[in-house]
Amino acid sequence: MLVSWNWLNELVSLPTSALEFADKLTMAGAEVEEINQVACKLNGVVIAKVTDISVHPTKKNLKVVTLSWNEGTATCVTGAQNVKEGDFVPYAPPGAVIADGTTLGIEEFEGIKSYGMMLSADEMGLPLLSQEEGILILPPDAPLGEDAALWLGIKDTVFDVSITPNRGDLLSMVGMAREACALFPDSLLKDIKCPPIHTHPDWPVNFRGVTLKDPGCPLYGLGFAEELNVIPSPIQYRVKLALSGVRPISNVVDVTNYVMLLFGQPLHAFDFDKLPAPEITVRSSRAGERIVTLDGKEHELSEGDLLITSGGMPIGLAGVMGGANSEIDATTRRILIESAHFLPPRISTTARRLGINSEAAYRYARGVDKAKVPLALAYALDLMNQWKCGNVFFSVIMEGDPNPKERLVPLTSKKLKTYIGVDDLTEASKVLSPLGFEASTSSLERIIFKVPSFRMDVEIEEDLIEEVARLKGYDELPARLPGKIHDSATIGAEPRAERKIRETLMARGYIELLNYSFISPKFAKDLQLPLSDNRAMPFSLANPISVEQSVLRTFLLPGMIYAICDNLRRGWRFAIRAFEIGNVFIKEGERLKEEKHVAGAIFLGKDDRSPYGDAVKDDFFTIKGDLQSLARAFGLSFDVIPGSEPFGHSGQTADVLFDGRKIGFIAKIKPSVERQLELPSPLYVFEVAFDPFLAPRAPRFGETYRYPAVYRDISLVAPENMTVKEVSSIIRELASELVTSIRLFDVYKGKNIPEGHKSLSFTLEYRHPDRTLSDEEVDRIHNELRSQIESKGLKLR
Repeated sequence: MLVSWNWLNELVSLPTSALEFADKLTMAGAEVEEINQVACKLNGVVIAKVTDISVHPTKKNLKVVTLSWNEGTATCVTGAQNVKEGDFVPYAPPGAVIADGTTLGIEEFEGIKSYGMMLSADEMGLPLLSQEEGILILPPDAPLGEDAALWLGIKDTVFDVSITPNRGDLLSMVGMAREACALFPDSLLKDIKCPPIHTHPDWPVNFRGVTLKDPGCPLYGLGFAEELNVIPSPIQYRVKLALSGVRPISNVVDVTNYVMLLFGQPLHAFDFDKLPAPEITVRSSRAGERIVTLDGKEHELSEGDLLITSGGMPIGLAGVMGGANSEIDATTRRILIESAHFLPPRISTTARRLGINSEAAYRYARGVDKAKVPLALAYALDLMNQWKCGNVFFSVIMEGDPNPKERLVPLTSKKLKTYIGVDDLTEASKVLSPLGFEASTSSLERIIFKVPSFRMDVEIEEDLIEEVARLKGYDELPARLPGKIHDSATIGAEPRAERKIRETLMARGYIELLNYSFISPKFAKDLQLPLSDNRAMPFSLANPISVEQSVLRTFLLPGMIYAICDNLRRGWRFAIRAFEIGNVFIKEGERLKEEKHVAGAIFLGKDDRSPYGDAVKDDFFTIKGDLQSLARAFGLSFDVIPGSEPFGHSGQTADVLFDGRKIGFIAKIKPSVERQLELPSPLYVFEVAFDPFLAPRAPRFGETYRYPAVYRDISLVAPENMTVKEVSSIIRELASELVTSIRLFDVYKGKNIPEGHKSLSFTLEYRHPDRTLSDEEVDRIHNELRSQIESKGLKLR
């Protein structure tokens, strides 16, 4: 929220500087993110009157303007078309400085000297102020010769304040003034006078009234005005709106915006003559209903959206945005002004789903004080009357219960002492009083406070203690050591497993990536996933941050690949080893299944030159070894068998099995996908389920071998599609109990090996636990094994 220092000082007398106020406000929980000095360089600009205008003798697109003010006259040349005789304008004579710091002098235009210049709103330092292009036109009652910046109040300090979601009361100048008064005990809050209104409408129209059909709107008020003259609002009010980031539009619209900024109560004006019927009904929308809002966009509504209707037709999205069919324009002569209370969850849900982030929705979603409904309506009607907008009626319709529910919250000295180290209830009461908390009943040890209706965030005693602490200043609270140190806690199985995965992969040269769970829907096309693949059917977000983050990821690989591509686009040239641990979201019918995965990637880099040649380059077996090492760190064993993935290179893609079930894959990304993603060199990846790591298997211990081993080799010819694991399993099945290990040491294809086959050579370790084996004994057992292997259809070499 933008807060004008000048406007704030109209509401509260502050014995402090703007910078000290910003510091205290930040320390109290409402962070001042930026401080802007508006028109700080502007100097020497006076208010002047246009007394004569003539066309430049040679430049027909220029005008020669004569200006006068108390101290004299001047001539200047301008190309602005909106200036006419009798206008009052800001004039910067030679030597004056405009908002961007430029010092003006005398310029000559084809023989005509221009002494300084008339200024636009942009040149005055406040672009939003003007409602037309050209010179800023001031009202005819502007004092000639006075400092234009001073009279307009345009020189100001504006704070950009970040308001936490629980402090909707700070989304108004009145709320900010109240907060300032509490932060500076010597300050004085000024009264805002509102005229009395009555609820017996004497409007000169046949209006049938207001009907509330939905509990989402417990209070709805309407005011009326006719014979309107839709013109610009008074300029000092336009300055306040512009400094607050709101562009002035017309007197009628500006009234609603000004009151919203002042009180935090959104208002809306309907063109009475555009209503489908002389009545207003607040109800829930029906599924499929449509409305065109003031921004010109058509929205399809869901059941449960809160609607303002007339004659059954939607004329506004309650608390979000009005409808285009009842918009105020230059032809408007009669209006209804709405001031209502809507429940935050209803407005927040609709605004987020439709992507409408209006000022009204922003406030309603954080909670608006119900008591402000009649107050803001009365103030708006009075302001319209002061501005002579038309014939304003101070009789209103107020449907619903205008009385906020009373809330009482106790504060005890015992809890105050426990939390902040002080137990002075009298001081606490003084701190809370400027915020509107009234003591209902009190004793030495306990005070019951009546919570003001605008503080919807205060419900329990701890909330009151927090208010006392932040207003006293957290840095002013007494320092103390903590009490009894509790027994040390332990982390759960899942964080322990994550920690060990990180330690293992980082020890092997990997770095961890942290990607959003949201991703672009184009990942399915980029990775060539078929429509039948469950991973190609992600859940879409109802309110995405952007198109590039509009669906939930179904596996980790796309995010990792996009992260690598982003780094390459930013100039990275070298190899990358990265991993990620994160949740993925799989569609099972209409349900959402959430799983945790572990993924890794090895990218060889744009510049993979090495003095050691290809021998040191990573490949499929590198990433396979990394994954198997990760499994061994947990005492697990993953089986890797040939597999296929839509994005995987044929022959370099494998399924990862654990206890006989597939838990993931290892793959080299195939060339067509690399070209699509503009990857300049190979990328190897793995992704597996996290679950197996949650139950690590403890290591088994036994006695050390006391007797030496005897080794024998065996070479077999097996079909090419038969895996090493399958062959070693056959050997293990047939081998004697004395065989303690089987290790592959050679794979050969070529001469003397039949086509479609390969030669596999293994070393077998024979060992007896109680004695030394003789060569003769081992030869006999080994020959028996060889003969049994031949019976399984494998050839011996």
